Amino acid sequence: MFLYLSKLLPLFIYPLGFTCVCLLVSLFFIWKKPKVAASLITLALVILLISSNSWMPIWLARSLEWQNTPKELPNAEAIVVLGGATKSTFPPRPGVDLSEQGDRVIYAAQLYRQQKAPYIILSGGRIDWRGQGAAESADMVEILTSLGIPPEALLQDTQSLNTYQNAVNTRKIMESKGIKRILLVTSALHMPRSLMIFRHQGIDAIAAPTDFLVSEGEIQELGNSPKAALLNILPESNNLQKFTNAIKEYIGIVVYRLRGWL
Repeated sequence: MFLYLSKLLPLFIYPLGFTCVCLLVSLFFIWKKPKVAASLITLALVILLISSNSWMPIWLARSLEWQNTPKELPNAEAIVVLGGATKSTFPPRPGVDLSEQGDRVIYAAQLYRQQKAPYIILSGGRIDWRGQGAAESADMVEILTSLGIPPEALLQDTQSLNTYQNAVNTRKIMESKGIKRILLVTSALHMPRSLMIFRHQGIDAIAAPTDFLVSEGEIQELGNSPKAALLNILPESNNLQKFTNAIKEYIGIVVYRLRGWL
């Protein structure tokens, strides 16, 4: 139940869901209390404009992503890749597809080829209301073996449905294999919360972030000319998604802290 509610309730806090609620409520007041309706419509518009321009989403995402900027990684005993990066094989897909977060899988393969660790632990099940298919860990195995990673180097956690379960189940695998130190691979936006959760489990985890949404080049482009500054104020769906993902992480940090998971 917690998993379901944790996915459902924040939808009313995220910009798109919140604006929809404001607009729906305004319909009830539009005839009897037009000023209230107008205020709700204005609020919905302001929220959408703030969350879908380039400025706010970039700065909000950067506040999370740049907490663990890339550096020379030491060797470890395993590379841990968190789920959320694949789409299972279903027609008309010819095979497993990588999502926006699919850089996690590619980066893990690169780290393995650099001999940073002898094992890759793939952590992720499949939430039933998000489509049928194999566990995300099995999808990642399919991708990695197609890239030439030997199957014997791949360890799976097929049961995890959230980041807390990723950490708990990964610790069990580590204990069974005598693994002490890991390189934690996930999206840069997701890394601050993930790292806190894994370390709270007593895991010696080193951040290996990938899938950066914000680069130095994007920061420089924000206001390098009056035209650029103006264009970056205009609403765009990609910016709305970026803003929503960042808000999701901040909400996750609060909720997980309240539950004592980090």
